[in-house]
Amino acid sequence: MPSRRGFLGVAAAGLAGVMLAPGVRLIEIAQAAPLTAATGASRQVRWGMLIDSSKCASGCTACVTACNTENGLSGGKLPTDSQWIRKIEIKEIRTGKTQSLPMMCQHCAEPPCVDVCPTGASFKRADGIVLVDKHICIGCRYCVMACPYKARSFVHEPLHDQKADVPRGMGTVEGCTLCVHKVDRGEMPACVTACAEAEHGAILFGDLNNPESDIAKRVASYPSRQIREDLNLNTGVRYSGI
Repeated sequence: MPSRRGFLGVAAAGLAGVMLAPGVRLIEIAQAAPLTAATGASRQVRWGMLIDSSKCASGCTACVTACNTENGLSGGKLPTDSQWIRKIEIKEIRTGKTQSLPMMCQHCAEPPCVDVCPTGASFKRADGIVLVDKHICIGCRYCVMACPYKARSFVHEPLHDQKADVPRGMGTVEGCTLCVHKVDRGEMPACVTACAEAEHGAILFGDLNNPESDIAKRVASYPSRQIREDLNLNTGVRYSGI
């Protein structure tokens, strides 16, 4: 049976004559999409995070604040504002135990958002980071509906004072990028740095494919889980202690 993404490719080809904007055709956009994926990204690397819920303090929003500051987000002051990372509280019904943990794009190996995108705007880099190409996003929001983690936002309003490293745009979808602009410079994502500076150290970032990396050793040595493991998405963000 053909994959859903393959079906969408056929559907896009069938709609080659549909005009999205003056001089732009859906099939031309879809064919151009692979050119956006991962200049310099290596398939040998799989960037990921391991979040230790036992170290994530309830009420602490250092990671959220750092994400907002780094990416030029307003912090959810309005219902329509983008929020790339949020803190959630989970409760074990049997014991009543509560835990606090950050929730963001899980950077799936099999991302549903990529699967349903009709233009190729949602794509996964060779190193596992899932992104949105704002130049070809048509704002259909299929990816928002497909994401089981509610990790994507739609930009409703005009944007001002944007960060040069983080291009955004009204009428497009966006979400956590793992601070790809920092990662490509050999730096840590803003949330990881902020959590360390708050002396919690709850977020470990690194290459899941490198058996010598701290994150790979931790995942191999201690139990960790993926949110919605039943979906078999092979997420790049893992959680321990839940």
